[in-house]
Amino acid sequence: MRWRLAGLAAVVVVCALAQLSVGATGASPGALFGADEHARMVVLELRAPRVLVGLCAGACLGIAGVVLQAAIRNQLASPEITGVGSGAVLGAVAASVAGVAQPLPMAVAALVGGVLGGGVLWVLVGGSGDVAVRGVVVSAVLVGTTLVLLTARPQLAGAVSRWLLGSLAGRTWEHLAPLWPVAVVVLVAAVLLGGVLDVLAVDDDHAHGVGLAVVPWRSGVLLLAAVATSAAVAAVGATAFVGLLAPHLARRFVGVAHRAAVPASALTGAGAVAAADAVGQVVRVPAGAITALFGAVVLVVVARRTGGIG
Repeated sequence: MRWRLAGLAAVVVVCALAQLSVGATGASPGALFGADEHARMVVLELRAPRVLVGLCAGACLGIAGVVLQAAIRNQLASPEITGVGSGAVLGAVAASVAGVAQPLPMAVAALVGGVLGGGVLWVLVGGSGDVAVRGVVVSAVLVGTTLVLLTARPQLAGAVSRWLLGSLAGRTWEHLAPLWPVAVVVLVAAVLLGGVLDVLAVDDDHAHGVGLAVVPWRSGVLLLAAVATSAAVAAVGATAFVGLLAPHLARRFVGVAHRAAVPASALTGAGAVAAADAVGQVVRVPAGAITALFGAVVLVVVARRTGGIG
């Protein structure tokens, strides 16, 4: 298992180096050790923070996806589909409309929105019915509210589009500062909760049978997913379907046990965002557009395999 995780980590490094190698100038990662001061500054001050922000955001989304899929026992669950991601986007857009521009207050606003979406999800999980379907409805309402907010400040439509599409353009060390601690904390917490996630992923009767208090634990892991999603959205916007794509790819490598699936999902999410941004810079589209394209394919495949989203 460790070798498989190491292999995934190696793939992430390759994706990160590819991302670090593309840009408007011809500077390469080797410029960090060269004599060209301009090229070194381009790599260190422009590209390196962009790469690291993408890796941390992708890891957060991968963790959020695998946690959500376990908590509500639906392989189609992801931050985008369950309303957590849409709530975080709403919070970030509301902050932008209010004139907030600093990364830390933006992260707080996104967290409030993400917890709002997660709170609605908690209510849905507490009842019966098609949780994922209801989550899609909640997500649609939150997206609609976001679009209504844009009408209040139409001059911000261009800047706010990053929240809706997901982009790493202009990411700096300042954006990384509030993100990487969250990525570390949610990764450690999710790994430690691996046994709980394994039990929640089976059914409530089994969880009660082994003495697990379902409601408090499920509430806790949903809050963890909301925090991870909100941190990612505050940094890069709605990088669509990474939270859906990463867990499915990760489980193919390491299996379903969450002690391994969580770090594997974090690595897969990080690599997916890095690769999407590398490709996006070449074809000149936001990274979120690339992940949305591939994630939509995964969504269709998984939906057909599971027979729906209920």
